[in-house]
Amino acid sequence: MARHSKPEDQSVRLLKVGERVRHILSELLARGEAHDNTLRASNISVTEVRMSPDLRNAKVYVKPLLGEDEDVVIKALRTNTAFFQREVAQRLGLKFAPKLQFRPDESFDEAGRIEQLLDDPKVRQDLEDPED
Repeated sequence: MARHSKPEDQSVRLLKVGERVRHILSELLARGEAHDNTLRASNISVTEVRMSPDLRNAKVYVKPLLGEDEDVVIKALRTNTAFFQREVAQRLGLKFAPKLQFRPDESFDEAGRIEQLLDDPKVRQDLEDPED
């Protein structure tokens, strides 16, 4: 799934709020504050948070360490969404608490696919300098 909006398309305020939400969620997950054994047992990286222009929705991109049990982790995060929304609302101090939507971060998979394509002998041949 590709992300449609680019960081440069977002305002500075949206980027700052998204980064604050990312830090709050990362801290909650690192400290194991969610009452869920799956989340406590997993090392989860919050790679990016994309805020909607009205700051009412946030797409949270996450990646478990080494990509292990990604589906199980995403399900656990979605199950505990209310807890995370409540904590984010308290710590942010915004008028409205953003609705969190947890999604797997597929950018690492895409980077791996591109790296694999670049390692193909036919592509490597085109990339090499003919004078070498």
